[in-house]
Amino acid sequence: MNLLRALATVSGMTLVSRILGFVRDAIIARMFGAGLATDAFFVAFRIPNLLRRLFAEGAFSQAFVPVLAEYRNREGEAGTKRLVDRTATLLALALLAVSALGVAVAPLVIYVSAPGFAATPEKFELTVAMLRITFPYILFISLVSLAGGVLNTWSRFAIPAFTPTLLNVAFIAGALFFAPYFHPPVMVLAWAVFAGGVLQLALQVPALARLGMLPRWDLAWRDPGVRRILVLMGPAVIGVSVSQVSLLLNTIFASFLETGSVSWLYYADRLMEFPTGLLGVALGTVLLPSLARHHSTGASEAYAALLDWGLRLTLLLALPAAVALAILAVPLIATLFMHGAFDAHDLLQTRKALVAYSVGLLGLILVKVLAPGFYARQNIRTPVKIALATLAATQLMNLAFVFPLRHAGLALAIALGACLNAALLYRQLRAHGIYAPQPGWTAFALKVGAAIAAMAAALALAIGAEAWWIAASWQARTLRLTGLVALGGAVYLAALGLLGFRLRDFHRRGA
Repeated sequence: MNLLRALATVSGMTLVSRILGFVRDAIIARMFGAGLATDAFFVAFRIPNLLRRLFAEGAFSQAFVPVLAEYRNREGEAGTKRLVDRTATLLALALLAVSALGVAVAPLVIYVSAPGFAATPEKFELTVAMLRITFPYILFISLVSLAGGVLNTWSRFAIPAFTPTLLNVAFIAGALFFAPYFHPPVMVLAWAVFAGGVLQLALQVPALARLGMLPRWDLAWRDPGVRRILVLMGPAVIGVSVSQVSLLLNTIFASFLETGSVSWLYYADRLMEFPTGLLGVALGTVLLPSLARHHSTGASEAYAALLDWGLRLTLLLALPAAVALAILAVPLIATLFMHGAFDAHDLLQTRKALVAYSVGLLGLILVKVLAPGFYARQNIRTPVKIALATLAATQLMNLAFVFPLRHAGLALAIALGACLNAALLYRQLRAHGIYAPQPGWTAFALKVGAAIAAMAAALALAIGAEAWWIAASWQARTLRLTGLVALGGAVYLAALGLLGFRLRDFHRRGA
């Protein structure tokens, strides 16, 4: 398996999803703006979305895939199928209970996660009503994650990567065609979350059936493989999901700030998720099964070399993305979101958050590469210690930054926390002898830095005045932003080519 080709497949499918995600957010911004209704929805969606990242894509995937890869190598097809059946059965039962509990105690969840909303009864009640609709999403998407883990272990990356597009399709269709039938209209977004979860799960079923891995009922929670997954899952919730816990805590802080703060942070975070998903999630998805197979066969040199490959790709692609996000903040926000109820004030406030978030983009993506270095080895303790230290540091930074910088200070704390998390993970990988940098890193970093400087200079000269972006039509913004993106990409790639980089240098075979 060519890992670069697999990465391109996952990134390509993710690109489709992210583009649809921007269409979705542009429609939401145009129809609902940034105010009471969107603040309520984003909080109601953030809770199940947080649980998705904590348990489904976070702890569960990191615990399940290494054990599944080991079973596939050592236990054969029958043993692997038995593990899938028993894991799916227990997971489904647990998620049904969690979903029912979440619906029942929705008011308490909002009191805890957005206490500032209690001061506005209308906002509080709307948020509770939407949370009761969105909470079952965690059931559907966690089962989707299990299916995706199986498919990725069999190197079937395309369908799991494409699956998230269905949630965006549900949002777009709901907002455009069904909003008038709901009261208030914003309630359609909550039902779109529910429908999107059902659609995503339905897409995975035929793919699992073709592999012969479609789960059947088999309740055996004492199964050794299932118990290992459960043991790994508990600490992994903390180890791989610090940024998501920090986002929830940020929502608590932001709920006390001026109306619109939650939405400004959301729109900025959505822009950050584009490169994070396109590169970070894609790299983590491709790396984890191969790292787990290398570990199960004792190939330590290949393991370290694969991590090195992932780190070089991260620096090559994530660092220019971070610089471009900061420089192009106003063009991006104006083009994608400044329509209808989303005005110039919202644009400028969202820009502050996006520039602050961009500081941590490299760290956010590095965590997606470095954390699998531990979890593929089923090492839980080290990432947990790092995560706890990072979470504490992030909250101290929240307290330090929120008063002078308001919502932008919350974004900056998340960004710096991600960088700290990545730095500590890297240090411990070196200290444990898991990873040693391959030769040529200094020259590699200097060349990448020079290419980024050339790109930044070109964008700064071509971007134009902020006032133009605020006043221009959406057609003019779109055309000019497209030109800026093309210019930045062309200058960066040309500089890399002149400095001796070639695509073939990054080809790599997986385990």
